Amino acid sequence: MKKNNQNRFDVIIAGGGMIGVSMALAISSFGLKIGLVEKVERDENNQPSFDDRSTALSRSSQNMFEALGIWEKIRQASTPIRAIHVSDKGRFGFSHISAKEEKVEALGYVVINRVLGSVLLEELESKNNITVFCPETIISIDEKEKLCELKLRSEDKNPSMSKIKSKMLIVASGAKSGLHRMLGIGANEIKYSQDAIIGNVQTEIPIDNRAFERFYESGSIAFLPIENNRSAFIWVLPDNQSRAMMNSSEEDFIGSLQEKFGMRLGNLNNLGSRVFYPLTLTQAYRLKTKRSVLVGNAANGLHPIAAQGFNLGLRDVATLADCIFSEIREGNFDENIGKIMNDYAIWRKSDHQKLGYFTDGLVKIFGSKHSSIGIIRNLGMLGLDFIPGFRRLFVRHTMGLAGRLPRLSRGVPYQ
Repeated sequence: MKKNNQNRFDVIIAGGGMIGVSMALAISSFGLKIGLVEKVERDENNQPSFDDRSTALSRSSQNMFEALGIWEKIRQASTPIRAIHVSDKGRFGFSHISAKEEKVEALGYVVINRVLGSVLLEELESKNNITVFCPETIISIDEKEKLCELKLRSEDKNPSMSKIKSKMLIVASGAKSGLHRMLGIGANEIKYSQDAIIGNVQTEIPIDNRAFERFYESGSIAFLPIENNRSAFIWVLPDNQSRAMMNSSEEDFIGSLQEKFGMRLGNLNNLGSRVFYPLTLTQAYRLKTKRSVLVGNAANGLHPIAAQGFNLGLRDVATLADCIFSEIREGNFDENIGKIMNDYAIWRKSDHQKLGYFTDGLVKIFGSKHSSIGIIRNLGMLGLDFIPGFRRLFVRHTMGLAGRLPRLSRGVPYQ
């Protein structure tokens, strides 16, 4: 990774979290001069992209990391999911999906964000055509006819101002960074009045490469297998309850978690640290401007009910990389920035819409107390078990393998 004072780039990526770094790595072999801007120091505890939360990687995400040559390092620190069990407390409907039935090694892999981040950053360090500006904050963006100019403010002990320019800006900084608004892009935001509490526990019955999602009257709980025979949990609950649960004792917290989840994994104990964050659905009204384009949470911030947000962002990365590569191969990158962004926006529209509707629909269906909705919930989960074609299509979507896929999502490297 090269750091210097040159200020002109082919591509600048705003955001050095997991999506931003993945974007830089995806296009690192194209012969482009790349700048990466991140405002949070790597070793700070408040770097949100590389914390102790867990991420479930879909098959398409695994394919991408295989194509980039870093999957083996990630796999060694990951836990495969070989079965998924979905249930609805107090109702007869349930669903079970297994890797064996789907004829795959695993339905997905669970990795700690901190571990995945360290692998990505190590790979980033090896790239000589990537310049990192960190800690730096983007305070203005000026899109000119042929260049995009960014004004930066350093966040270190000696604050200073600087400017960098690029032919193309990729915004991968997340929905809360405000960069999409700086570009004049509005967003639709749905606040769910829910929070997610994330942590990990020991279970009396080993989780054994299984994932569980349990819906109840006012939320849901997902359990994922992680290293050292522990289980990560994502507990979605009303925001008027989350503060009390965050402040409760370990004994009271585990008791409440146990009551909502049930005894499928036996008694819960040895609670790890807890974090929480509010849940919203954020969808940008458009994905591009004159010389800028949105990927990841900057484009779509999903509810975690289906654990698809990061995987959707990686498909953004892979698709944009394909669009850039196609023009570079034809020798038209400089002239066709607008075409690249337009092709990307058209390609991603369907995937964004489907997952947005799917996750929002799940939240509304499983959050409804109406009896007729309860019947639909039961029939839907039973349908996954008893209608093979329906289940196969559902699994392909959750594995990120449905629809037209870019090279990296199919595991095809550029070199």
